[in-house]
Amino acid sequence: MKLLDIAIKDLLRSYRSTIGLVFMFVVPLLVTGMFYFMFGNIAGDGGFSIPAVKVVIADLDEGGPSMQAGAENIPGGIKADTLGELIVEVLRSEDLASLLEVSLAPDAASARLTVDSQQAHVAIIIPPDFSRQFADQYGKASVEYYQDPTLTIGPSIVKSIMNQFMDRISGIKIAVDVALDQMDTSQYALIGEVIERFLDTSETQTEDLSQALLEVRSPVQSQQEDDPLARMLGPIMGGMMIFFAFYTGTATAESILREEEERTLPRLFTTPTPQSTILGGKFLSVFLTVAIQIAVLLTAAHLLFRIEWGQPAAVALMAAGVVFSAASFGIFINSMLRDSKQGSVIFGGVLTLSGMIGMISIFAMNSPTAARLGDTVSLLVPQGWAVRGLMMSMNSSPLPELSINFLVMLGWSAAFFVIGVWRFNRRYA
Repeated sequence: MKLLDIAIKDLLRSYRSTIGLVFMFVVPLLVTGMFYFMFGNIAGDGGFSIPAVKVVIADLDEGGPSMQAGAENIPGGIKADTLGELIVEVLRSEDLASLLEVSLAPDAASARLTVDSQQAHVAIIIPPDFSRQFADQYGKASVEYYQDPTLTIGPSIVKSIMNQFMDRISGIKIAVDVALDQMDTSQYALIGEVIERFLDTSETQTEDLSQALLEVRSPVQSQQEDDPLARMLGPIMGGMMIFFAFYTGTATAESILREEEERTLPRLFTTPTPQSTILGGKFLSVFLTVAIQIAVLLTAAHLLFRIEWGQPAAVALMAAGVVFSAASFGIFINSMLRDSKQGSVIFGGVLTLSGMIGMISIFAMNSPTAARLGDTVSLLVPQGWAVRGLMMSMNSSPLPELSINFLVMLGWSAAFFVIGVWRFNRRYA
């Protein structure tokens, strides 16, 4: 079939260009690789190595009668005479050993001084009446949290752990308060059984109390879902892929103008092959070139950087949208040019500007407000819809929602393609 023969010929010519191959494959992978080496460890386990957070605890808790009465019934085998000791033991458990490095301070002032002198990152100060307030039906048990203001990640980890712990403790307190309403003083020894039954009922009972009171997940164990490096590299690699796919579509379609200037295209029109077949083959080569580029980059990024693009159906829909948009956009742009000399203006101006606008949401992904604004502005250009489809696929958005985004991209593509084909046909009529 002549149409396919022309498409394959142009396709092979595109891949004989060293500069073209560099822009199609090397540059997107190189940019992503730079971020990978800057923020990750290619020879290691593939995730961030988070140093243990230094936590100093001033346990001033003097205990309370209810806590002491039920101490021997604490599940998990942890020995604690006060609720403060329970907090200390949980934070010093093996489950949290890779995250926290816990030390003790004799008083609140010493704990704060340890943080101020940067010997610790966080101080947790447990007041003397902590257990009594917990046991009191109307009491409010709380701890003081003191952190180094120059740090963010470490203190946030400790705060998250403590918030989760206190939420579970609050649930236990509610159960205890309900039980105290129905007990007299002689039955306080049953408080431990009440706690154990509460944990059983809430389906959090395990052999280790630290696991009963905390949901502990290692960052390495949940790497595919929670690896910050993977979350960062995915949008960057995807943005580079889309950015250069539009360059590829435009550069490949520019071969029509170059052949016109070299007089090979007019000579080709004098052959028995219909003009529609010749132009159709050249248009098809643009789509095939971009499709191969997208397929190679998606596969290479997954193998090299372990980027998860999403479910196969979602990835296929997203990739098809990018191919259609980039190829048709390239045909449309070249149909507007008088000659290939104007291509440098397009490459340096229109494609760069529209590509940057389309990637605003990626640049602003760490700022929710800016990201929301960027999502709106980026949809003014086809690259923005391609980036939106990419993010939807990576975030496991429902297929119907992704399909709507794909249909919009298809609409862009159809408009660009129809206008481009119409202008080229008029040009060579």
